[in-house]
Amino acid sequence: MTRHNAAQHLPRSGRRHRHRLFAALLVLPLVFGLFAAPAIAPGPVQGDELSDAQAQQAALAKKIQQQKALIAGLNSSQASLQGRIAVTTGQLNGITDNLAATRKQVNALAKDIDKVKADYTDLVNQLGDLDLQLKSIGQMEEQKKAELGQRKAELSQRIRDAWEAERTSLLETFLSGATFTDMLKEMSSQLDAAEQDRALAQQIALDRETLLSLHQTVVATRAQTNTLRQETAVQKQKLDAHLAALEKARAKLVKLEKAAKAALAQQKAQYAKMSADKAKLRTAMAAAAAAKKKLQRKIDSLVAQQFNNGNIPSQYNGTLRWPMSGSVTQDFGCTGFSWEPPFGNCAHYHQGIDIVAPYGTAVHASGSGRVVYCGWNYADGADPAWIVIIAHSSSLTSWYAHMTPSCPVHAGSTVSAGEVIGHEGNTGHSTGAHLHWMIEFNGNFANPRLFT
Repeated sequence: MTRHNAAQHLPRSGRRHRHRLFAALLVLPLVFGLFAAPAIAPGPVQGDELSDAQAQQAALAKKIQQQKALIAGLNSSQASLQGRIAVTTGQLNGITDNLAATRKQVNALAKDIDKVKADYTDLVNQLGDLDLQLKSIGQMEEQKKAELGQRKAELSQRIRDAWEAERTSLLETFLSGATFTDMLKEMSSQLDAAEQDRALAQQIALDRETLLSLHQTVVATRAQTNTLRQETAVQKQKLDAHLAALEKARAKLVKLEKAAKAALAQQKAQYAKMSADKAKLRTAMAAAAAAKKKLQRKIDSLVAQQFNNGNIPSQYNGTLRWPMSGSVTQDFGCTGFSWEPPFGNCAHYHQGIDIVAPYGTAVHASGSGRVVYCGWNYADGADPAWIVIIAHSSSLTSWYAHMTPSCPVHAGSTVSAGEVIGHEGNTGHSTGAHLHWMIEFNGNFANPRLFT
């Protein structure tokens, strides 16, 4: 039997087996190449969908970096706010000698907090947009999973069809006496099928790469958005705390403004009342000036005795502190209050600083030293003030007048800076509850601010 006849007379089952083997050999390299290849092949990105997925990944990464920068900016702004609020609160709880300036600070804080609030709102909105984009990409990922599954199923079906098809091999076609044209048609048909299978396999590989890119984007972005959401919550807590502090400062400022206004009005009313009788006013001012000089000479003598006994130093090393928190209603120097005596080129001169606070507020020593006097200032006449005088050195003393008649410290005792030496009162020729704080330096009264 010739080779041709042997091929022609093979049993049908033998030909089918050989056809299946031929089909398997055709698709085996394709299948092996597809499923043995790594998930992401190295090399340049290919395919519009993959390029779009990677572009989205880059865009989201950039947006997350922008949000991180916004949070960093918010942290910086909030830290600055915290420091400024602390300073303003300290001023409101301490000496508020310029409530108008403090009011400007509080208003500036309010504007800055509004800006931080706007930045926070922008951050929340951007985070919402990011969530929407993440949801959209998640939907794309699910869609790509479905497409990949469909293409895998299609390729599997084509492999099975090739395996089971009843095709005549090229060799059998040739041996059966087919024309060259028939052979070309058969070859073309088989090549077309192989090319379609190859294209489908390449598409599956590209789909897998695109799907992996989408999945990585979703996973990475979700983790970072969770972190951003936590950091945003922290910013909200800080902002709420700053808003609460601002409202507290505003309330404190309003209270101080009302108190200072009332105290100043009371002082002016008292001065006006005393100034009604010009002759009596001149007599009273002369008497007060003489009484102050008399008391000053007495205090200078007591200081000299303490110095000679070695109880106080010749010089004071350090600075003085404000003796009481409150509002300054009258500063040191020239004043428009007609009750104050003339001095130098000023028709009326105030030789101390008046501080107003709630009646009974504790008064503290401005610096460490020795108490040289605590009691009534009888030099004032029939209506004396209760005063405490502390010698910080042989040339520096601090005076505290109009206090309540009590003596937590006694003449001759030593005190430390900040120690309570009495309480604000309304004794003597006072226009209302306040502390009259004076500093005597080298025999003259000086501006206490020069020593703080």
